[in-house]
Amino acid sequence: MKMLYYFFCLALVVLATGCRALFPTDDRRTEAGWKNFQHAQADFEQIIPHQTTLDELRCMGLDPDYTPNIRWLTYLDVMERFMPNPSITKQDLDPNVREVIECKDACQAFEIDLETMHNKRYGNLALDVFGFKKKTQITGWRFKGLILLKDGVVTYKLISGEPNIDKFDKRVKPLGPFQELDGLVSKTTGKFF
Repeated sequence: MKMLYYFFCLALVVLATGCRALFPTDDRRTEAGWKNFQHAQADFEQIIPHQTTLDELRCMGLDPDYTPNIRWLTYLDVMERFMPNPSITKQDLDPNVREVIECKDACQAFEIDLETMHNKRYGNLALDVFGFKKKTQITGWRFKGLILLKDGVVTYKLISGEPNIDKFDKRVKPLGPFQELDGLVSKTTGKFF
């Protein structure tokens, strides 16, 4: 009887300490040469409009033809980014951006969109597995850079992003897995009537 009691206590200790490893995790990374937001930002700060050439960008590791996750943009893509609605006109734009849009295919543009995200679930494993309560900590960083070129020279650059993401997401479904049955029942009954 004493041996069974010790075995039960040992099993509880193993389950209590090992449950954390049973939570799902999710890692998303955009492959690039930068380890974090600050490294990407430092490289982009070296780009000087009306001075840095496309060849110099390639030497810096920003080769749109070979560096992964760099996207070429058309002048229509540039218009969409800078003029998202009719209330913004070309006259509202920076002259260098306006020039790229007006040059159409004679100019070049590309953007880089990087992110590293780590989603880690925590909390009560049973409530998480059965869908009653899911808690997630989201950490990472996101960087976006836009470069406009005319005649092989950078005319405009823009960076944005989130250098330090640290969010908590909590989803509670009081009915757990049965919470979704409401939509399923209405879809099923709609087929018969």
